Amino acid sequence: MSRPNLENVAWSPRSPAERVLMVLKMHGALSSAAVGAKLGTSGEAARQQLVRLAEEGLVAPSSEAKGVGRPTQSWSLTPAAQGRFPDTHAALTVQLLGIVRNSLGEAALDTLIAVRETETRMIYETALADRVSLREKVAALADLRSAEGYMADWREEADGTLVLVENHCPICAAAVACQGFCRAELDVFRSVLGTGTEVERTEHIVAGGRRCSYSIRETAP
Repeated sequence: MSRPNLENVAWSPRSPAERVLMVLKMHGALSSAAVGAKLGTSGEAARQQLVRLAEEGLVAPSSEAKGVGRPTQSWSLTPAAQGRFPDTHAALTVQLLGIVRNSLGEAALDTLIAVRETETRMIYETALADRVSLREKVAALADLRSAEGYMADWREEADGTLVLVENHCPICAAAVACQGFCRAELDVFRSVLGTGTEVERTEHIVAGGRRCSYSIRETAP
């Protein structure tokens, strides 16, 4: 089997780890043996790279039973790995926002953000409709945000404060160009978590933070 000509793609991987990521990007979930075959190396060498990448959160294993015998383990990219590849959509988004602002005015940009905010709120309200406690709502919100690429999680502090953490921002370029997106998201959180709930952003990627974090607590009645 011939090795793929990875030098012809727009992003040219140099290290063994980058080449493994590119193979999974191009071919989807593969076993370590299949990855090794596509790279012209051994399955064990590929497995070692995959284990290292898994420790970095860039790939994840899954097992699938196929008839009698041990399940087959395959590896696939995690959402975090997508940031390793060029994203021209970010540049296009920033360009389009600039066109809206310069050609149609700030009010048109505010309208765009408001429409997105309304649509997002409706989706979240539907998803959280059956959640009763604040913990259930925050857990569901974290799941929604993770599905959208924010790599979200939540925890409860000793004093009962709930903390929603987003380790990635898939709309970061847009948010940097127009921080109205960040304001709108905070407003959505406050709305869907309900009255009697205080939501405060304590870390902000756009402001230089490693992640976005939100402190959530019930207020006194």
